[in-house]
Amino acid sequence: MRALLSVMNVLGYLLMVSSLTYLLPIICALIYQDGTLFTFVISLIACLAVGSAITLATHKYRTELKARDGFILVTLSWVLISAIATVPLMLHSHMSFTDAFFEMMSGLTTTGATVMVGLDTLAPSINLWRHAISWLGGMGIIVLAVAILPMLGVGGMQLFRAEVPGPIKDAKLTARIADTAAVLWVIYLVLTLACIIGLWLAGMSWFDAICHAFVALSLSGFSTRDASVGAFDSPIIEAVLIFFMVLAALNFATHFTVWRDRSLKAYWRDTEARGVFAVLFFSCIGCAAYLWFNDVYASFWTALRFVSFNLVSIATDCGFVNTDYALWPTFVPFWMLFLSSITASSGSTGGGIKMIRTLILVRQSGRELTRLLHPAMAAPVTVGGMIIPNSVVVAILGFIFLYFMSIVAMTFLLIFGGLDFISALTAVIACINNAGPGLGVVGPATNYGSLTDFETWVLSFTMLLGRLEVFSLLILFTPMFWRK
Repeated sequence: MRALLSVMNVLGYLLMVSSLTYLLPIICALIYQDGTLFTFVISLIACLAVGSAITLATHKYRTELKARDGFILVTLSWVLISAIATVPLMLHSHMSFTDAFFEMMSGLTTTGATVMVGLDTLAPSINLWRHAISWLGGMGIIVLAVAILPMLGVGGMQLFRAEVPGPIKDAKLTARIADTAAVLWVIYLVLTLACIIGLWLAGMSWFDAICHAFVALSLSGFSTRDASVGAFDSPIIEAVLIFFMVLAALNFATHFTVWRDRSLKAYWRDTEARGVFAVLFFSCIGCAAYLWFNDVYASFWTALRFVSFNLVSIATDCGFVNTDYALWPTFVPFWMLFLSSITASSGSTGGGIKMIRTLILVRQSGRELTRLLHPAMAAPVTVGGMIIPNSVVVAILGFIFLYFMSIVAMTFLLIFGGLDFISALTAVIACINNAGPGLGVVGPATNYGSLTDFETWVLSFTMLLGRLEVFSLLILFTPMFWRK
């Protein structure tokens, strides 16, 4: 109990820090005079009050966190911050708590699935709030906070390990974990600013450019329009977004190396990045040719435009769309959903299995085939010239098993609730990969608003499960975790 109270103390500080994020929509409300100023002021006060109350009530229990405490803190922070973030949606848009929680959990986990309609006429500050939550969730509020938590006497590494995606969480860019978090956020901010300018030069308004840049770098996929990026009907805007979605899907440690060495060679030296580039390039070319041959589009170049944008968006787990790709031959949409499981790099803002795990499993499969012919042959698993320890391979196999069993379990729950199979399966895949749209009733031309409360809560849990990469959440449900 004392350990839990210690976690709650840090959570209180996190809530107080996160209350600063309400300043963005407050400024927006003042600029646009959209009638939401009081709503966001109340929301800021509520977030600050809850955080302050928790901190004061648990002050005497403040102590250094242990490794397992990080998992509790990460999970509680995602849930509680999402819950408090619902206040503006409930007060202004009169949404139910279930729908508002789904929307905010979708934003914070960078899933981009939405239950809202009428986005084109939605109050600008509410729209900005949705996108700001996604941007903050992209790199993770926890990673931002570890830059200041050492001042509170709270170790940061265990939080970083629990939050940062990917199987290589011990890698550090700098000597101190707080410095690492700061470096990651600086890179994230610079890329976001570059994307904002690029979208503005491509023809977006400053407001649309800011919102879409927020979610392009966080790979969330929220939009200010019901028709998403298709509302702009601009190949230039789509090209800018493709460029930044790909950058966001790469390991941010690689971006740091490029900046430090002042050379783009780091991208080519990164085996995982080469895998991302290869998968996206050949998939875009192949799927565009497939649609052209099936007379979906009159020319290959038109097919390439629409395939490239939607495939890159779904594969990188962003979720922007510019056409209803559910109308394409079934192979292409399902291939895109499959890619959403494997394409994003570790250390990126994307979700899914991650490219590094895919590469390691491919090499492991090759080693097993070799052993069938040469049982005595020593054949270590190597990726990028590095030997992968067997313990890492075993851990990845365990992750893959839990990942697919989670998809099966969540799909059956949705079918039990009355959802059809295609909608249930694709919704779960899209949510556990934090990719956004699925197929069927949750396809690119619709949203998740037609789901029942039960189905909405199942998918809210699925989004959190995917964002925390299964292990970090499911470990809380094991008796072993709670033993002293």
